[in-house]
Amino acid sequence: MDKISSKRGFANYKKVPRLLTIAAMLLVAPALFSGGVANASTGKLVPRNFTELSEKASPAVVNIRTVKTIERGPGKALQRFFGGPGGEQRYREFFEKFFEGLPQQQFQRKSLGSGFILDSQGYIVTNYHVIKNADQIKVKLQNGDEYAAEIIGSDPPTDLALLKIDPEKKLPALELGNSDKMKVGQWVVAIGNPFGLDHTVTAGIISAKGRVIGAGPYDDFIQTDVSINPGNSGGPLLNMDGEVVGINTAILPRGEGIGFAVPSSMAKEVIKQLKESGEVTRGWLGIGVQELNKELKNYYDVDHGVLITRVFPDDPADKAGLKANDIIISINGEKISSARELSKLISDLPVGKEAAIKVRRGDETQTFRVKIAKRDEMAPSAKGDRQEDEESAKLGLAVSDISPQLAERLNISPKAGVIVVEIKPGSKADKAGIQEKDIIKEINHKPISSVADCRKIIKNVNEESKIQFLIKRPGAGLAVVTLTK
Repeated sequence: MDKISSKRGFANYKKVPRLLTIAAMLLVAPALFSGGVANASTGKLVPRNFTELSEKASPAVVNIRTVKTIERGPGKALQRFFGGPGGEQRYREFFEKFFEGLPQQQFQRKSLGSGFILDSQGYIVTNYHVIKNADQIKVKLQNGDEYAAEIIGSDPPTDLALLKIDPEKKLPALELGNSDKMKVGQWVVAIGNPFGLDHTVTAGIISAKGRVIGAGPYDDFIQTDVSINPGNSGGPLLNMDGEVVGINTAILPRGEGIGFAVPSSMAKEVIKQLKESGEVTRGWLGIGVQELNKELKNYYDVDHGVLITRVFPDDPADKAGLKANDIIISINGEKISSARELSKLISDLPVGKEAAIKVRRGDETQTFRVKIAKRDEMAPSAKGDRQEDEESAKLGLAVSDISPQLAERLNISPKAGVIVVEIKPGSKADKAGIQEKDIIKEINHKPISSVADCRKIIKNVNEESKIQFLIKRPGAGLAVVTLTK
C-alpha cells in the first residue's frame, strides 16, 4: 500500500510542472491576445502593433507638394560642365561668347514633404525647408481633398513653418505633447510621405535627446531609430498617446536608422509666435561664448558657468559692462551650465526687458543689468551696405558685411571677409561660379574685411583685367574664382 501510494504521489508530482506551465499560459493569454505584454515596472503594455494609434492620427497628417520656378541660363550649365570654381578659364570664356545673348530658361522644381493639422480651422505645421522659396504650395489630406496653402510664418533657425488652408469643414487635428517628459527607450511612431508614398507609418524608439547636429544655434534634437526618409520632413513624431512630441526634420547622411526631430517643447513657443505675428522674436546679448571643461573650471575656481570669449561692440552686453573672460553663472537666478542653456534662455527673454546676469570676474562675483535686444535672424545683409557697392553690382553680385549674429552662427570672425547675398543670373559672377553664401576672403591677394574693402579693390582694377576671388564656401574648402572686369 505504501509503495503504491508513493508511486501515485510521484506520478502526481511529475504532473505539477506541466500543470504550472498550463496555468502560466492561461495567465498571460489575455495579454498576448490583447495586443501587448505587461511591463512590471509601469503596469503599461508594450505594444504588439500600432493599429489604433495609426488609424486615429493618420487623418490629421497631410502631404505637402511645392513648386518652385527657377530661372537658369547657359552659365549654370557651363559651371557644372567645368566643375565649378577653378575650371579651365580659356574654355569657359570661349563657350561664354558662344552662348552670349541666349535667353534665360525657366523650369519648375517640385518637391514633397509632410505636415500635420494643428487645429480644426486648417493651421498646418511643417518644416521650413519643405516650403522654402516655393511659388505654389498644395496640401493633400488623407481623404484626397486638396487645398492651396498660404504661409503664415516661418522660422529658419528651428526649421519650422506654419501654413493655413481654408477647409470646407472642421478637420481632424493632433495635439502637441510634452517632449520634456519623453525618455530614451520609449516607443514613438512617425507618419509621413517618404519618397511620395503617402501616409507611411513607421515605429521605433527614442534613441537620445538633446542632440546637436550643427543645423543651427538652437539644436536640441530628439534622435530616433524610427525609419525617416526624404518626404518625411515636417511630419509628426508621436508618443503612444497619439500626441506630437517631435517634428521630423533631418536624417544623418550615410547613417541608416538615425533620424532627428524638433522637440515639441521647443516648437510650441515658435508656433505660437508664428500664429500670432508671423515671425519669431528672440532675445540677443551680443556675446560669443565657450563651455567650461574640467581644466577651465579648476582654473577659474567655479563648478558651473559659461565663459564669454568676445563681446560685440555696442550690443547689450557691451553697453551693460560685460567683458571677455567673464563667466556667466546665472541669468535671473537660473543656473547656467552650458552654452545651449544660455542660448535658449536668452532667446526666450522678452525684448526690451532687463535681465540680471551674474558673472564671475576674477575673484569677485558681480551682477549686471542688461537690456535685452532683438536677435537679428534675417539674411546676412541685415547689417551690411549692399546697396552702396556699385562696383560689385557691375559684376552681378551683391555682398554684405558679416554681422555679429551671422559670425556667431558661422563660427567665424566678423572681419573674416564679406558674404555674397545675391547673384544676378547670367552675370559675370554667375558664369564664373560664385554662389550665394560664399564668403569672399581676398580679392587679388588682398584681404577683405568689409564691403568698403571690396569696393575699393574692384574699383582700382582696370577694365578687361582679371579679378581673382579667394572664397570660402559653406561645407567646402577654399577656392579661387577668376573673372574679367
